[in-house]
Amino acid sequence: MAKATTTRGAILQKAFELVYRNGFQSTSIDHILASMRVTKGAFFHYFRNKEEMGLALIDEIIFPGMQEAFIRPLRDSVDPVEDIYTMMEHLLLSAPFFQVPYGCPAVNLVEEMSPVNVPFNQALHKLLNRCQQALQASIEEGQRRGTIRPNVDPGQVATFILVGYSGVRNLGKLYGPACYHTYLRELKRYLRQLT
Repeated sequence: MAKATTTRGAILQKAFELVYRNGFQSTSIDHILASMRVTKGAFFHYFRNKEEMGLALIDEIIFPGMQEAFIRPLRDSVDPVEDIYTMMEHLLLSAPFFQVPYGCPAVNLVEEMSPVNVPFNQALHKLLNRCQQALQASIEEGQRRGTIRPNVDPGQVATFILVGYSGVRNLGKLYGPACYHTYLRELKRYLRQLT
């Protein structure tokens, strides 16, 4: 059983690396298998098709990465201005899960697969909803503690921050990390206005 788990995990990890760099539609099963020592029969033992593998990639690779880098840091937030900024700074500048030239794997899949594949759309919607809910909960906790103005709409703030993150990840593919620094400066200014 351990070997099966290891093989399945290795396929997903290799698929993630290739999809992150090349896109889901450009990465074939043959491309994945050619880069590792796994037969096509082994692939189909674990996944019925490429779509099933892609959905597993979202649930088992991308979601845990976003959970660790985005959601967990906000779970026990007591100072949303500081906690959201620190989370975003780490996410953009030092999180090992992300590489500047390739943007965000979740955002990339939203752009590539959401419009053309309903199961991908649903899985990505669930993932990004959790990120948005973590942001919103952090703002709401700030309101309960009196550090965020009561007239601030936590849902709107969460959406605004998530949209900004998505956009800056894409611009980073073109402009490099310099645009991350610009975004972070403006994010800090924006967050301070919520107090």
